[in-house]
Amino acid sequence: MLKSLWLTCRRSCGRGIYLFLSLILAVGISVIRPAPTIAFSLPELIFRGIQVIQLSNMSDRQEVTVGQQINQQLTKSEFKIDQDRATTLYINRIGQRLAQESTRPDIPYTFQVIDDKNINAFATMGGFVYVNKGLMAAADNEAELASVIAHEIGHITARHSIQQMRQMAIASGVASATGLDRSRAVQIGVELALRRPHSRQAEYEADQLGLETMGRSGYAQSGMVDFMKKLLNKPSPPSILSTHPATGDRIAAINQAIDPDLASGEGLNNAAYKLQMRRLLGY
Repeated sequence: MLKSLWLTCRRSCGRGIYLFLSLILAVGISVIRPAPTIAFSLPELIFRGIQVIQLSNMSDRQEVTVGQQINQQLTKSEFKIDQDRATTLYINRIGQRLAQESTRPDIPYTFQVIDDKNINAFATMGGFVYVNKGLMAAADNEAELASVIAHEIGHITARHSIQQMRQMAIASGVASATGLDRSRAVQIGVELALRRPHSRQAEYEADQLGLETMGRSGYAQSGMVDFMKKLLNKPSPPSILSTHPATGDRIAAINQAIDPDLASGEGLNNAAYKLQMRRLLGY
């Protein structure tokens, strides 16, 4: 019946009606034909297509907005942010210096200290970096501390969290769409920040980007290797290593990538750093 109507219209109807009925015929055929998997209505498919475009092409502004909402959730219910102004200013000074030499200096960066004695640091999308007080105390000098912050900035500049979000969206059953509504994106972002390690490839890339950022910022690149070696020699691996690839392999890759002219630089004064930590942390 639909085919007969289409042939009649082709002979006698105008172009607009012809196109309209062609669309009806296409939809009719798609409805009659059995779907091998999950079937979606035409409007839903269009809607899902728009979502794919939105997440796959997330703008800096959208990323920062989602990052801000993830940060609100994390700081509200997941951990305690240290409110000491001097400690925050110290971390922010190092972080902003590194961020301005990163490959994405044009987004706003926020550096916060977590009141936790475990050795850990992590980042979320949109420029948010978190450093535990325990990690600050574990470092011997500012170059070592800067190496961790530079690594976390590397995850942000490479947009690793957005890539993980797309993968998790698919794994969670969002059909073929790699985009989500904002509230769901925030939920996934919190989950990724707390419990989902980056891939081996992402960690190596963040090491490389962080090393380059350290060099451009004037910090001694050797600080990255020194800090990893120190953590590797601890009796039990701290949190920051438990979610990363084999530390020995990372050290070997970093040693190979270090620029001999940038191996030495600023931030290697151990005594000055330890004095600063006693003033800021009390230990």
